[in-house]
Amino acid sequence: MSNASFKALVLREEGKATRAEVEDLDFAALPALDTLVKIDFSTLNYKDALAVTGQGKIVRTWPLVPGIDFAGTVVESANPALPAGTQVVLTGWSVGEKYWGGYSQYQRVRSEWLVPLPRGLTTRQAMMIGTAGFTAMLCIDALEAAGVTPASGPVLVTGAAGGVGSVATAILSRLGYAVTALTGNPAKEAYVKGLGASAIANGPEWSDPPRALETQRWSAAVDTVGSKVLARVLAEMNYGGVVAACGLAGGADLPTSVMPFILRGVNLVGVDSVMRPTPARLPAWERIVEVLPMDVLETITGKTVPLAGVKAAATDMLSGQLRGRVLVDVN
Repeated sequence: MSNASFKALVLREEGKATRAEVEDLDFAALPALDTLVKIDFSTLNYKDALAVTGQGKIVRTWPLVPGIDFAGTVVESANPALPAGTQVVLTGWSVGEKYWGGYSQYQRVRSEWLVPLPRGLTTRQAMMIGTAGFTAMLCIDALEAAGVTPASGPVLVTGAAGGVGSVATAILSRLGYAVTALTGNPAKEAYVKGLGASAIANGPEWSDPPRALETQRWSAAVDTVGSKVLARVLAEMNYGGVVAACGLAGGADLPTSVMPFILRGVNLVGVDSVMRPTPARLPAWERIVEVLPMDVLETITGKTVPLAGVKAAATDMLSGQLRGRVLVDVN
């Protein structure tokens, strides 16, 4: 393979700007890590969109192949547990930020970052789920670990038309929860209802700072937005309610008070999928296969783009024009 070439989307720093172009690379250009993977699919996530457009401080080393997740087949590995031919999925570990990522036809990574593909899942389906779906499953696991059940009452999902929100809505509904979906776009309401949402939350109040405590409405919530939206979610939680927070699409700040925590016993649980220990990853992937109907994935996956289409899709994502998951077919 030393003389062969392949295509990758490469980010290069030009002054204060980011240039993103599809380039032909040879294998010598890849990082000197222990496992070579032939990639089938990646996805476009919010973090990827920030990196590709240069709108966020995501990239930590230049040049960089972005893409925070991918699925494909091991070509060669120093790890006997991952022989050539093993189908694998990768999410997190600062891939696509600090380390070269999934927007490439081949990539070298550390073997401990890879999870063998669960039985019954194709590489395409794995990336239709992707980082967003994996994170959604971790959020739901966190709610259930805190004692939330369908009998607890309504569950709110914020950013419900996005990647994490779409999968969370579909899985929660499948598990019997009454899901209320918060979306900032009325045109997306039919989509989230099709995923299983039984009610829609909207209104101008979601753009305003809440009072310290609002009327109690939710037994639990999955929040992907942060900022004023998360502050309102906390203020509206039932006594003893649980919020799994995993995103900051609306901002990294949290303009709230201690009142929901000390007067209503609200629990705020942070969910991280990037550095999740490897032994805890496979059970979450296996559960996704069990509880997320595969036909729903086709609904959740809004579009598929080639490497050359990633830049335009990233711009559309940041402007709120996309819904669901965006699949990147690197080949």
